[in-house]
Amino acid sequence: MSAQPAPQPGGPAGKDYGRHFGRQLRKSLPTWFMLVLLAVLILMPMGLILFSAFSSSTPRPGAIGLGGLTLENFKVLTSPQSVKALGNSVIVATASSVLAMLIGAALAFLAARTNIWGKAVIYFIGISPMFLPSLVGALAWSLLAGPATGYLNLVTRAVGLGNLFNIYSMPGLILVLALYYAPYAFLLIHGAMTLMNPDLEEAASVHGGSLGKILRTVTFPLVTPALLGSGVLIFALTMENFPVAQMIGTPGQIETLPTFIYRLMNAAPARGNEAAAVAVVLTVLLIAVTAFQQRVVMKRNFTTVSGKGMKPRMMDIGRLRGVGLAFALVYFALAIVLPVIALLLASLQSSPYVSKLGELFQKDSLSFWSLFQTLQDSAFLYAARNSVLVSVSVAVLGTALAFYLSYLVYRTKVPGRKSLEFVAMLPLAIPAIVMGLGLLWTWLILPVPVYGTILVLIIAFIAIYLPQGYRGISASILQVDKDLEDSAVLLGSTRARAVAYVTLPLMKTGVLSTILLLLMLAMRELSAALFLFTSNTRLLAIVVFDDYDNGALRSAASTSLLYILIILVLVVVAKSFGARSSNGGK
Repeated sequence: MSAQPAPQPGGPAGKDYGRHFGRQLRKSLPTWFMLVLLAVLILMPMGLILFSAFSSSTPRPGAIGLGGLTLENFKVLTSPQSVKALGNSVIVATASSVLAMLIGAALAFLAARTNIWGKAVIYFIGISPMFLPSLVGALAWSLLAGPATGYLNLVTRAVGLGNLFNIYSMPGLILVLALYYAPYAFLLIHGAMTLMNPDLEEAASVHGGSLGKILRTVTFPLVTPALLGSGVLIFALTMENFPVAQMIGTPGQIETLPTFIYRLMNAAPARGNEAAAVAVVLTVLLIAVTAFQQRVVMKRNFTTVSGKGMKPRMMDIGRLRGVGLAFALVYFALAIVLPVIALLLASLQSSPYVSKLGELFQKDSLSFWSLFQTLQDSAFLYAARNSVLVSVSVAVLGTALAFYLSYLVYRTKVPGRKSLEFVAMLPLAIPAIVMGLGLLWTWLILPVPVYGTILVLIIAFIAIYLPQGYRGISASILQVDKDLEDSAVLLGSTRARAVAYVTLPLMKTGVLSTILLLLMLAMRELSAALFLFTSNTRLLAIVVFDDYDNGALRSAASTSLLYILIILVLVVVAKSFGARSSNGGK
C-alpha cells in the first residue's frame, strides 16, 4: 500500500484542520481571558505570599525580588510570641464561634419554629448587627467597658461597686466577636429551619417526646449541615479578624495571628518574609478546618425536603415566649443599643475624659461640636467619598464579574469552565489580611500604575469578595431555565440581547441582593485596606482605626456614628432602587 500524503497547508484537509483549530481557539478564548484575569486577581497574590515565605527577600517595585530559597522565615513560628498568638487565635475563634452559634441558633429557632410574639422583630434583631462593622462595635465596647473610664464602670463606681468590667481581656474579646458574628449563624440556621420537614418532629411528639428532647434529638440534629457550616464560617471569620483583635486584644496584651502579621509588617525594617510564613500557616489552618467540616457533612444524609408540600411546625413554647423575647432584647441591647449610646456620648462629650458619671450631666458637658466638626472636616469628607466610591464600584463591577463567571460555568460548554469556579472560590480560604499582603506585592511589581490610587482598593475588594458574589449570582442563574434564553435566540435575537432582556430581568432579585451584599462588605472592609491605602485613598474604616490608634476617641466616635449612617443610607437607597426596578421603574 502506498503511503497517504500529508495534508498540505493549502489543501482541503489543511483548510479543514485550520478551521477546526480556529473554532476551538475561539471557544476557549472566554476561559483563557477569565483565567488570566483570575490569575492576576487571586493566583498571583497567593503565589507571592507562598514564594515570599520561602525566600530571603520580598517583592519590590519593578521586580519580583525573590532571593534564594530558605526555611529561615519559618523559625518565627517557634518564637514564644508566635506560639502564643496561635494559641490565642484558636481559643478566641473556638469560644467566640460557640457563643455566636448559641446566640444565632436560639434566635433562629425562635423566629422560624416557635409561636413567640413579634417574629418580625426577632428576625430584625437577628440581622441588625450586620449593619454595624465589627471595627465600630469594638470601638463602642472599648468606650463602654474600658477598665478606667468605660461608661459601665462609671455607673458601677457611682453605686459603690467599683470597676466591674474590663473589655480588654480574653472574655471581652470573645464577647465582642460573638456579638457581631452571631448574625451569620442566624441567617444560615434560620433558612435551614424554615425548610425543615415537620413530620419527624410530629412523630416524636406523638410518642411522648418533651420539647427539650425533640430539640436535642430531632430538630437540631436535622440542621447539622447549617450548624457546622455556620460554625466553620464563624471560626474562619473570627480567626482572621484583625480590627477587633487589634482594638480589644492588643490593649489587653492578647495577640492573635492577624495582629502578629500586622506587627511584623509594621516593624522597622518590615519583616515581610516572616509575615508571609505566618500567613501561610494561618491559611493552611483555615483550609484544614473547612475540609473537616465538609467530611463530616458528607458522611450523613440530612435530606428532609421532598416534593410533598409541607409547612414548618410551629412549636408552642408557652411561658418561654417571654424568656425568648427577653433574650432577643438583651442581645439587641448588647449588640446595638448600648454601643450606639456609647458612641453618641463619646462624640458629644465636651471633654475627652470623664472620671465620674456626674460629669456627664454638668452644664455644657455635652455638645454637638465634635459631630459638626467631623461633618466639616475635609479628611472625613474625602474618606467618605472614597468609601462610597469604592463600595459602589465593588458592588457593581464585582456583581458583573460574578455574573460573567457564572454564565461561563453554568450556561456554556467552554473548555475548562470548572477550573474557573475552583479558582474563583479560593479567596474563601484566604484571610483578608493575607490577601491584602499578597495584593500589595502584586501591584507593586506589576507594570500597571494603580498602586496608590483608589483603583487598587476596588481591585483588591473585588478579589477578596468574588466568592460571595459568585455564590449569590450562581444561586440565581441556576433557578432560571436556560430554555427561555434559547427560545429568544431561536426567534432571531442575539445571545447578548437574550441575556439582557430575558435572563437578567428574571434574575433581578438575586442580582440586586448580590449588589447589596458586596456593597456592605466593601464598606466594612479594613484588613486588606491597611496594606493598600495611602494618604489620598483613606477610607472611613481607616479613619476610625487611625483615630482610635492615636487616642482620639471623640473623633473616632463621631466618625463611627456618621459611618453607620452612611451604611444605612446606602442600604436604603439600594433597596429602594431594587424595589423600583422590580415594579418596572414606577
